[in-house]
Amino acid sequence: MPLVIDNPSPETCSLPQAIEALAEQGFDPDDPASLAAAACWLRRLANNREFLGDLLVERLAGNGGEDIASAYGPQAIILSRPRAGRANSAFLRAAIWPSPRDHVFRTSGAASFVYGAPHDHNFDFLTVGYCGPGYASDYYEYDYAAVAGYPGEDASLRFVGRSVLSPGKLMLYRRHLDVHNQLPPTSLSVSLNVMRVDPAQGWFDQYGFDLERGTVARWLNPLAGEAFLRVAVASGAASARDYAEWVGARHPSERMRLASFEARADMLDDPAEADALWRAAELSGSRMVAGAARARRAVL
Repeated sequence: MPLVIDNPSPETCSLPQAIEALAEQGFDPDDPASLAAAACWLRRLANNREFLGDLLVERLAGNGGEDIASAYGPQAIILSRPRAGRANSAFLRAAIWPSPRDHVFRTSGAASFVYGAPHDHNFDFLTVGYCGPGYASDYYEYDYAAVAGYPGEDASLRFVGRSVLSPGKLMLYRRHLDVHNQLPPTSLSVSLNVMRVDPAQGWFDQYGFDLERGTVARWLNPLAGEAFLRVAVASGAASARDYAEWVGARHPSERMRLASFEARADMLDDPAEADALWRAAELSGSRMVAGAARARRAVL
């Protein structure tokens, strides 16, 4: 379960103060001092009960707030940008969590707000309940290093408990450890986040899970290189096929290696040739690729 951080400070700060502090100090969750400082500034910002409403009203009125942007889906508001070139950089985000009785929930559906979609994260972040009763989560943990990461693999999820991100509750979600299945709040709620930025995180997989089977269901972090490789191979260029063979044998990303076999398999009409290719994938030395290859051969 995410770590609950006890920080009852009554102090407040403005959004510019929090942005500047995080830009100067950064956010390294593996450093206790850095974690404590970032949590302290998030607590102070959460104690400011007016900043977010004032900010949104100004933006809606067209009087500023051009730097505010939405990301991570329809309910997230980016409140700051990470400082370029700084190690352990971070940014601030507000997340809106509608309830089933809200119009946007009824029209967009629960999946649009990641409700009922158990997942982990490939980054660390701090979160605090800002207003409303807060969303609930069923929490699980798993051993990221022990999981190869192919869909259908047993993830050995361990149920930890259910908790609500109530107003003022401050938590650290730990990368590749904490899994949660979010449940909608009883009424509209908002949380504030400090999000860590790591240039390497895109190469580390984030998973969606099937709780009924206890397995990895899918990857949640897209890799543009996968799509580029598939298109290149589908074009029929000899150079693309040669490159795909190199990727399948030697690329440091197991996702890219698997994409290489998938791209080449899509070009084969003969089931025997496809089986031979996936057999080679089984022997490629990658646990992820081998696991996916066994599933493909079973279908063939």
